[in-house]
Amino acid sequence: MKRRVLTTVRLFGRRVPLALVAWLALVWVTLWGDLSAGNVLGGVVTGLVVTWLLPLPVLDPGIRIHPVGLVRFLLWFGWDMVISTVRVVFWVAHPGRPPAQLVLVPLRTSSEAMTLIIMVALSTVPGSLVLEAYPRALMLHVLGRPGDVADAVRADVTRLESRVVAAFGTRRDRKELE
Repeated sequence: MKRRVLTTVRLFGRRVPLALVAWLALVWVTLWGDLSAGNVLGGVVTGLVVTWLLPLPVLDPGIRIHPVGLVRFLLWFGWDMVISTVRVVFWVAHPGRPPAQLVLVPLRTSSEAMTLIIMVALSTVPGSLVLEAYPRALMLHVLGRPGDVADAVRADVTRLESRVVAAFGTRRDRKELE
């Protein structure tokens, strides 16, 4: 027997999300500054009226959490943070100018959500910064990697993209990488 979780109720033909009603009731009680049965009831009624009169559109952020992929991504991301920090600290302590390059990296995903997560991950790691985002491509500034590292950076970003999509991607995102 399948249990059904009650997340919405129908009120005069419209769906009303209960979580939003509860949140609005909590805000109502907090604003009044008095936890009483009347204030809670007033908050629930106000929340029902507001959510019924002003329905919010259903939004899909395009992100799904896959626990195994998330753990792999976080482990890799943590390791990359350590290695990149050591590399940048070495070049900061080393006399002279650190090596720096601009690298245009193609992406296989067309998802804005996946591209945003990739950009945040790249910009969070010391020694890399996303300068510009194009459709299916990123311009990176890479610091502290001597020599011509464009191919290595592209390979690193391709692996990052695979991990991000494995951790957060939809079926459509996963099919794009096949």
